[in-house]
Amino acid sequence: MNIIIFGPPGAGKGTQSSYIVKKFNLFQLSTGDLLREEINKKTDLGNKISSIVNSGALVSDEIINKLIENVVANDKYKNRLIFDGYPRNITQAENLTKLLAKYNQKISIVIRLKVSLDIIKKRITGRMVCSVCGNTYNEFFNPPKVDAICCKGNNLTKRTDDNVEVAVKRYETYEKSTEPVINFYEKLKLVKEVNGEDKIESIYSKIDQFLSVIEG
Repeated sequence: MNIIIFGPPGAGKGTQSSYIVKKFNLFQLSTGDLLREEINKKTDLGNKISSIVNSGALVSDEIINKLIENVVANDKYKNRLIFDGYPRNITQAENLTKLLAKYNQKISIVIRLKVSLDIIKKRITGRMVCSVCGNTYNEFFNPPKVDAICCKGNNLTKRTDDNVEVAVKRYETYEKSTEPVINFYEKLKLVKEVNGEDKIESIYSKIDQFLSVIEG
Protein backbone atom coordinates (compact mmCIF):
# COMPACT_ATOMS: atom_id res chain seq x y z
CA MET A 1 0.00 0.00 0.00
CA ASN A 2 0.98 3.61 -0.57
CA ILE A 3 0.10 6.19 2.09
CA ILE A 4 0.05 9.97 2.37
CA ILE A 5 0.17 11.55 5.83
CA PHE A 6 -0.87 15.15 6.44
CA GLY A 7 -0.60 17.30 9.52
CA PRO A 8 0.61 20.80 10.45
CA PRO A 9 4.14 21.34 11.79
CA GLY A 10 4.17 19.93 15.31
CA ALA A 11 1.35 17.45 14.65
CA GLY A 12 3.62 14.45 15.11
CA LYS A 13 3.86 13.27 11.50
CA GLY A 14 7.45 12.15 11.99
CA THR A 15 6.61 10.05 15.04
CA GLN A 16 3.63 8.42 13.35
CA SER A 17 5.50 7.86 10.09
CA SER A 18 8.31 6.08 11.93
CA TYR A 19 5.76 3.77 13.53
CA ILE A 20 4.05 3.01 10.21
CA VAL A 21 7.38 2.33 8.49
CA LYS A 22 8.43 -0.19 11.13
CA LYS A 23 5.06 -1.89 11.59
CA PHE A 24 4.16 -2.27 7.92
CA ASN A 25 7.66 -2.42 6.39
CA LEU A 26 7.25 0.72 4.29
CA PHE A 27 9.66 3.33 2.95
CA GLN A 28 9.21 6.94 4.08
CA LEU A 29 9.55 9.33 1.18
CA SER A 30 10.41 12.83 2.35
CA THR A 31 11.00 15.50 -0.27
CA GLY A 32 13.47 17.22 2.06
CA ASP A 33 15.51 14.03 2.35
CA LEU A 34 15.42 13.51 -1.42
CA LEU A 35 16.72 17.02 -2.05
CA ARG A 36 19.52 16.69 0.52
CA GLU A 37 20.51 13.30 -0.85
CA GLU A 38 20.72 14.62 -4.40
CA ILE A 39 22.80 17.61 -3.24
CA ASN A 40 25.19 15.30 -1.37
CA LYS A 41 25.64 13.15 -4.49
CA LYS A 42 26.93 16.29 -6.25
CA THR A 43 25.16 15.34 -9.47
CA ASP A 44 24.31 18.02 -12.06
CA LEU A 45 20.78 18.05 -10.69
CA GLY A 46 22.10 18.15 -7.13
CA ASN A 47 24.29 21.16 -7.92
CA LYS A 48 21.31 22.89 -9.52
CA ILE A 49 19.19 22.22 -6.45
CA SER A 50 21.95 23.51 -4.19
CA SER A 51 22.11 26.79 -6.13
CA ILE A 52 18.35 27.21 -5.92
CA VAL A 53 18.23 26.51 -2.19
CA ASN A 54 21.20 28.78 -1.45
CA SER A 55 19.53 31.61 -3.34
CA GLY A 56 16.51 31.33 -1.08
CA ALA A 57 14.18 30.31 -3.91
CA LEU A 58 11.81 27.33 -3.88
CA VAL A 59 12.70 24.20 -5.79
CA SER A 60 10.32 23.81 -8.73
CA ASP A 61 7.60 21.17 -8.96
CA GLU A 62 9.38 19.83 -12.04
CA ILE A 63 12.50 18.95 -10.04
CA ILE A 64 10.53 17.56 -7.10
CA ASN A 65 8.44 15.42 -9.44
CA LYS A 66 11.57 14.04 -11.08
CA LEU A 67 13.02 12.98 -7.73
CA ILE A 68 9.69 11.46 -6.71
CA GLU A 69 9.51 9.47 -9.96
CA ASN A 70 12.98 8.03 -9.38
CA VAL A 71 11.66 6.43 -6.20
CA VAL A 72 8.23 5.41 -7.49
CA ALA A 73 9.84 3.73 -10.52
CA ASN A 74 12.05 1.58 -8.28
CA ASP A 75 10.49 -1.88 -7.82
CA LYS A 76 12.10 -2.02 -4.40
CA TYR A 77 9.55 0.51 -3.16
CA LYS A 78 6.54 -0.53 -5.24
CA ASN A 79 3.35 -0.09 -3.19
CA ARG A 80 5.48 0.39 -0.06
CA LEU A 81 5.64 4.18 0.15
CA ILE A 82 4.53 6.67 2.74
CA PHE A 83 4.60 10.23 1.40
CA ASP A 84 5.56 12.86 3.98
CA GLY A 85 5.57 16.50 2.83
CA TYR A 86 4.26 15.67 -0.63
CA PRO A 87 2.01 16.56 -2.38
CA ARG A 88 1.83 20.16 -1.18
CA ASN A 89 -0.48 21.53 -3.87
CA ILE A 90 -3.08 20.39 -6.41
CA THR A 91 -0.56 20.29 -9.26
CA GLN A 92 1.64 17.89 -7.27
CA ALA A 93 -1.39 15.80 -6.25
CA GLU A 94 -2.50 15.43 -9.86
CA ASN A 95 1.05 14.60 -10.92
CA LEU A 96 1.36 11.96 -8.21
CA THR A 97 -1.88 10.31 -9.36
CA LYS A 98 -0.60 10.11 -12.95
CA LEU A 99 2.86 9.02 -11.84
CA LEU A 100 1.58 6.15 -9.70
CA ALA A 101 -0.78 5.03 -12.48
CA LYS A 102 2.18 5.00 -14.87
CA TYR A 103 3.86 2.42 -12.65
CA ASN A 104 0.64 0.52 -11.91
CA GLN A 105 0.24 1.87 -8.38
CA LYS A 106 -2.16 4.07 -6.44
CA ILE A 107 -2.67 5.81 -3.10
CA SER A 108 -4.39 3.44 -0.66
CA ILE A 109 -5.19 5.91 2.12
CA VAL A 110 -4.61 9.52 3.17
CA ILE A 111 -4.16 10.03 6.91
CA ARG A 112 -4.93 13.48 8.25
CA LEU A 113 -3.71 14.31 11.75
CA LYS A 114 -6.07 16.95 13.13
CA VAL A 115 -4.48 19.23 15.73
CA SER A 116 -5.71 22.66 16.88
CA LEU A 117 -3.57 25.78 16.72
CA ASP A 118 -3.56 26.08 20.54
CA ILE A 119 -2.03 22.62 20.90
CA ILE A 120 0.48 23.29 18.12
CA LYS A 121 1.58 26.47 19.92
CA LYS A 122 2.26 24.51 23.11
CA ARG A 123 4.00 21.67 21.30
CA ILE A 124 6.34 24.01 19.47
CA THR A 125 6.99 26.67 22.08
CA GLY A 126 7.26 24.10 24.88
CA ARG A 127 9.94 21.99 23.20
CA MET A 128 13.18 21.65 25.12
CA VAL A 129 16.28 19.58 24.45
CA CYS A 130 18.87 18.55 27.02
CA SER A 131 22.27 19.65 25.74
CA VAL A 132 23.92 16.87 27.76
CA CYS A 133 21.99 13.70 26.90
CA GLY A 134 19.94 14.90 23.91
CA ASN A 135 16.55 13.95 25.37
CA THR A 136 13.61 15.99 24.08
CA TYR A 137 10.91 17.28 26.44
CA ASN A 138 7.91 19.59 26.43
CA GLU A 139 7.20 21.85 29.39
CA PHE A 140 3.43 21.42 28.87
CA PHE A 141 3.09 17.74 27.96
CA ASN A 142 6.32 15.96 28.83
CA PRO A 143 8.46 17.88 31.35
CA PRO A 144 11.73 16.33 32.55
CA LYS A 145 11.51 14.27 35.72
CA VAL A 146 12.16 16.16 38.93
CA ASP A 147 15.01 13.83 39.84
CA ALA A 148 16.65 14.02 36.40
CA ILE A 149 20.38 14.51 36.93
CA CYS A 150 21.35 16.35 33.77
CA CYS A 151 18.02 17.38 32.21
CA LYS A 152 17.42 20.59 34.10
CA GLY A 153 18.51 24.17 34.52
CA ASN A 154 20.87 25.59 31.92
CA ASN A 155 21.16 22.21 30.19
CA LEU A 156 17.67 22.58 28.72
CA THR A 157 17.67 24.62 25.51
CA LYS A 158 15.09 25.77 22.96
CA ARG A 159 15.44 26.41 19.25
CA THR A 160 15.30 30.10 18.36
CA ASP A 161 12.50 29.50 15.84
CA ASP A 162 10.34 27.69 18.39
CA ASN A 163 8.22 30.73 19.22
CA VAL A 164 4.53 31.66 18.98
CA GLU A 165 4.87 33.89 15.90
CA VAL A 166 6.66 31.20 13.90
CA ALA A 167 4.24 28.52 15.14
CA VAL A 168 1.20 30.51 14.01
CA LYS A 169 2.73 31.36 10.63
CA ARG A 170 3.66 27.72 9.94
CA TYR A 171 0.19 26.55 10.93
CA GLU A 172 -1.64 29.11 8.81
CA THR A 173 0.61 28.46 5.81
CA TYR A 174 0.03 24.73 6.13
CA GLU A 175 -3.76 25.08 6.44
CA LYS A 176 -3.99 27.43 3.45
CA SER A 177 -1.83 25.34 1.13
CA THR A 178 -3.01 21.90 2.20
CA GLU A 179 -6.80 22.34 2.33
CA PRO A 180 -7.25 22.11 -1.47
CA VAL A 181 -5.12 18.94 -1.53
CA ILE A 182 -7.18 17.41 1.28
CA ASN A 183 -10.34 18.22 -0.68
CA PHE A 184 -8.80 16.57 -3.75
CA TYR A 185 -8.36 13.30 -1.88
CA GLU A 186 -11.68 13.58 -0.05
CA LYS A 187 -13.43 13.48 -3.42
CA LEU A 188 -11.63 10.19 -4.01
CA LYS A 189 -12.86 8.98 -0.59
CA LEU A 190 -9.32 8.29 0.59
CA VAL A 191 -9.06 10.58 3.63
CA LYS A 192 -9.19 9.21 7.18
CA GLU A 193 -8.99 11.74 10.01
CA VAL A 194 -7.17 10.97 13.24
CA ASN A 195 -7.24 13.10 16.39
CA GLY A 196 -3.61 14.17 16.61
CA GLU A 197 -4.21 15.54 20.13
CA ASP A 198 -4.65 12.05 21.60
CA LYS A 199 -1.86 10.20 23.36
CA ILE A 200 0.74 8.79 20.98
CA GLU A 201 -0.35 5.22 21.74
CA SER A 202 -3.99 6.06 20.93
CA ILE A 203 -2.98 7.62 17.61
CA TYR A 204 -0.89 4.53 16.82
CA SER A 205 -3.89 2.33 17.54
CA LYS A 206 -6.26 4.30 15.31
CA ILE A 207 -3.84 4.37 12.39
CA ASP A 208 -3.14 0.67 12.89
CA GLN A 209 -6.86 -0.06 12.56
CA PHE A 210 -7.10 1.80 9.26
CA LEU A 211 -3.99 0.22 7.76
CA SER A 212 -4.74 -3.30 8.94
CA VAL A 213 -8.05 -3.19 7.07
CA ILE A 214 -6.21 -2.24 3.87
CA GLU A 215 -3.62 -4.97 4.43
CA GLY A 216 -6.47 -7.43 4.81
